[in-house]
Amino acid sequence: MPIWFDQAGLAAHNEQLNAFTAFDRDAAPADGVLSGVAVGVKANIMVRGLPWHAGLGAWRDRIAPRDAAIVARLREQGAAIIGTCNMDEAGLGAKGDNPWFGAVQNPHRAGWSAGGSSCGGAAAVAAGLCDVALGTDSMGSARIPASHCGVYAFKAAPERISADGIQPVDPSLDAASVIARDISLLVRAGRVVSAFGEAECRDAGAMLSAHGFALHPKVKAAFDRAIEKLPERPAAVRLDHPNDRIRLACFVHLVRALGPRLAAVPTSPRLARLIEFGANRAPSDWHDDQVVLADTRRQLASIIACHGFIVMPTVGMPTFPLAEPEPASQADFTCLANIARLPVLTLPMGWTDDGLPLGIQLVVASGCECKLFRISERLDADLQAFRSPRSL
Repeated sequence: MPIWFDQAGLAAHNEQLNAFTAFDRDAAPADGVLSGVAVGVKANIMVRGLPWHAGLGAWRDRIAPRDAAIVARLREQGAAIIGTCNMDEAGLGAKGDNPWFGAVQNPHRAGWSAGGSSCGGAAAVAAGLCDVALGTDSMGSARIPASHCGVYAFKAAPERISADGIQPVDPSLDAASVIARDISLLVRAGRVVSAFGEAECRDAGAMLSAHGFALHPKVKAAFDRAIEKLPERPAAVRLDHPNDRIRLACFVHLVRALGPRLAAVPTSPRLARLIEFGANRAPSDWHDDQVVLADTRRQLASIIACHGFIVMPTVGMPTFPLAEPEPASQADFTCLANIARLPVLTLPMGWTDDGLPLGIQLVVASGCECKLFRISERLDADLQAFRSPRSL
């Protein structure tokens, strides 16, 4: 019996992880291609009758009057929407430690970060509390927790997935995303909520190297092994601007877009400081940020056009203890697909010696989604890197 049919068992498991903030006790499957599939939904996406708080304490009691379009599509295809998932405050963060709803525990190691901001969904999927989770991704918000929790995530190109019923962070960077425990379920759910294109791309690809920061040795070793599994050795490429400079420009763009929408909303001191940082950015620095983003967008499009796809680590480091400060570098690779508005998929690529998962991501042009999944499925079959948490 799936755990979500056992309400008491589901609640008990959730107490260990803090992955869900609300459950629909009447959730039930229907007929369709996703019949029997249990889905958790990030709390910035409308689920009728459930809190739509977006990780903000001030919105704790805000109830969604209807389903978001992507939630409705999942229901129409038989999925059971079992609850809403914890997330970083307002979707701004990659640690999964919410000041209003508590920290999400990594299913592979209690006391360690599940990533963020779609932390609850990734942890719930990894732990088997649900089969699929819907998240959102602004700078890697679905892919970072998927990597840290050892599962799969697909961020659609924004024009190929509805934003209806979603509380945005930055509409120019955001896209709804799907998280799952295996790639076949990821493609099934991904096809329901987004449009897949059949366009082809070359198999050789390009390998994007770190520029401006050093990969963790375990990430580098796992990535080098994963690259050997591809049919052809990807061409090594490097962006003109350092990854950390690109990520900073993206972050400033993000917080400047978010700030006005939360001007009248009480927030934590941390979130207020981040928004203030963006608002106080000097005009000359803001201009430089826009140049960096435009240059990066053009260069990524050129690399994709020339090589077909880009492969890179999802996160340049393993997860970390919740007691430690959040490393800013987690989004150094993931923000690139958001800047370029491209579809991207992350899958498990290996493990550290002490059992922490690591991820690899592939980016293609919009319209090449079927090709993205074919390449990823082949790589996943060769890597065989998915593992359930030991305690489950």
